[in-house]
Amino acid sequence: MDPEYFQCYDMCWGTLGTVRPFSNFHSDVDAMEIQKSLEKKGTLVRILTNRTNAQRQEIAKAFEELTQKDLAAALKKALSGELEDLLLELLMPPLQYEAYCLQQAMVGIGTDEETLLEILCTRSGMVLQEISAAYKEIYKKDLDKELKGESSGDFAKLLMALLNKEELAGGVQRDIEALSATLNGKKADAGPWIDILTSRDADHLNKVLMGLELDIGQMVDQALEKKFSGDIRLGLKVLVECIQSPEGYLAKRLATSKTPILQRIMVSHSEENLLCIRAAYLKLTGTSLYTALQKQFKGDHLQALLAICRSED
Repeated sequence: MDPEYFQCYDMCWGTLGTVRPFSNFHSDVDAMEIQKSLEKKGTLVRILTNRTNAQRQEIAKAFEELTQKDLAAALKKALSGELEDLLLELLMPPLQYEAYCLQQAMVGIGTDEETLLEILCTRSGMVLQEISAAYKEIYKKDLDKELKGESSGDFAKLLMALLNKEELAGGVQRDIEALSATLNGKKADAGPWIDILTSRDADHLNKVLMGLELDIGQMVDQALEKKFSGDIRLGLKVLVECIQSPEGYLAKRLATSKTPILQRIMVSHSEENLLCIRAAYLKLTGTSLYTALQKQFKGDHLQALLAICRSED
């Protein structure tokens, strides 16, 4: 752990992120140190993981003014592999990064449905509209049309409803009855699930899901497993998990130990709720995320991940 974190860091107690504003911050000083130390991976890790994204944007601007070069391009020349990927991800503005992750989930052969669901289910409707605007600006394409092109049927309807989610009034008991009714026939109707689960606030939906479990006598995910199939089953199950515990769902994703998933979640949530995800990870696996990282990674890449994770639980 970098002692500078404890000596010069405004801990901003009350936030749920692990990366917080660096109090003794001077973008020009950081830019000069990076310019002098591009071959020293430890220096790059120390600076870029101990600054918020907003501060990193100031460093990138100062670096360009100092050197007439783009910082991301300079990092690409100096680094390689997973460390390069991680530090470049840290440099992306948050909305651009989310748009990039969605684009990567759809590019090439096949679609990474769960990454699409992870982002769409854990972000508010307002944030998703901002991500859509960033996607349009970067890729010159409409995100909703791209998502439609990668999906079909009820799953496509679910993705569109998630992208355009809004909170509408509804009665808890009425919603319970509507969802319960879909489970009575041979083939369940996904329509009410999509409509209700994407248009109510989290507190309302948790009451609905708890009431539904009492009504049907089984866990909601068990009912979904029996009554639905394919992508819509995956989509509804992920959405229910994220309603019940978004941090628990993200911890479960981290536990897959796949590097791209782990890096994306840690970067995306480092300034928001990574402390909660860490706690959920410990509860789920019995091992702290900080310890798990040390078992899986090594070298400067490990040091960067540990700096984002910040401490042992």
